[in-house]
Amino acid sequence: MPSPIIATPAYQDAPGAIDFLVTAFGFDIHAWYEADDGTLVHAELTLGDAMLMPAVPDQGEYGELLRSVEAAGGPTGGSYVVVDEVDAHHSRAERAGARILFPPREREHGGREYTCRDPEGHLWTFGTYDPWAVTPGDG
Repeated sequence: MPSPIIATPAYQDAPGAIDFLVTAFGFDIHAWYEADDGTLVHAELTLGDAMLMPAVPDQGEYGELLRSVEAAGGPTGGSYVVVDEVDAHHSRAERAGARILFPPREREHGGREYTCRDPEGHLWTFGTYDPWAVTPGDG
């Protein structure tokens, strides 16, 4: 079953962010809806069984509740994504313009990961550690 939790990060330039997320991180466009004037009003991106719906601050009722990373003064959280090939993923993201904060490295709780920011400042960590495959307490 696909994940019932769907993240909705705020992006000032949602079309640009979607292009980056597809190119750098390997997301696929699941759905794209535009207003009559061609403005993006809703998009759905998938990566494996996960979905992401980029939102636009100040656009629509839900968007009025959101603040961009810039408006908030920095990220208020981040996303962790399980990937099989950290080094290859890191290279792809770096080539696409992700700002690498922590290069690929082994972690004390297991797995290998790297952390970066996307062009609008959202934090992303990609790693091999899969918390669903670990029994709590086994770390």
